[in-house]
Amino acid sequence: MTSVYHILCLLSTILFTAPVNKERQAENNILVIKKSVDFAIDGTGSGIHWDKTNWTILPPLSSGQKTYSTKAKVLYSDKGIYFLFFCKDKKLTATMQADFLDLWNEDVIEIFLQPDPAVQAYFEYELSPLNYELPINIYNENGQLNSWVPFHYTDDRKTRHAVTVQDGIQKSGADTNSWTSEIFIPFKLLKPLFKNAPVSGTRWKGNLYRIDYDKGETLWAWQPNSGNFHEYEKFGIFEFE
Repeated sequence: MTSVYHILCLLSTILFTAPVNKERQAENNILVIKKSVDFAIDGTGSGIHWDKTNWTILPPLSSGQKTYSTKAKVLYSDKGIYFLFFCKDKKLTATMQADFLDLWNEDVIEIFLQPDPAVQAYFEYELSPLNYELPINIYNENGQLNSWVPFHYTDDRKTRHAVTVQDGIQKSGADTNSWTSEIFIPFKLLKPLFKNAPVSGTRWKGNLYRIDYDKGETLWAWQPNSGNFHEYEKFGIFEFE
């Protein structure tokens, strides 16, 4: 009887603790996005609206400048979604002087948003420390990417973005201590990817990234992957509060 009793206790422990562990593990994949009124951005991240949410750390995926800390905040409003990135950096490895270029080949932060997990399509946004952007829609069919850039990209369909540099100048190759970026992505720009704007309880998939080239390529990601940022099956969950 004693042996049977101990076996039953062990089974009970396994059954009741396993779901809790799974929940705790799942929470690491969820970023809760608090709601805000719309506000102006200037690239400093000093606006009071950012005080209502916490920093999310982006761990490094690769060697290189692993000591460069990277973190982000996210908010949303009725009109769109806001992002704040802080990137420690000693040098601005960025030369491109226009939007819609291959910004991922230099220092950059990246945002991926997949409103409908059932569809192999998502929005990718890149911003360089020189404040140049690349907004594109991606269709990903088994790793084969087909991309579109916005058309009539003006007015309330256009993003707002700003970058500031700390202890340095915003210039290619400049020495610095860090750079900070703020981005606003209007829901109207993302409209082809979803039917209705998110409300409380809505969940999207997505990820947050950074690339730095000071000493070789260093990658950061909120949700880890192989180093291929387009592995959408490994995206985390953005939950709108």
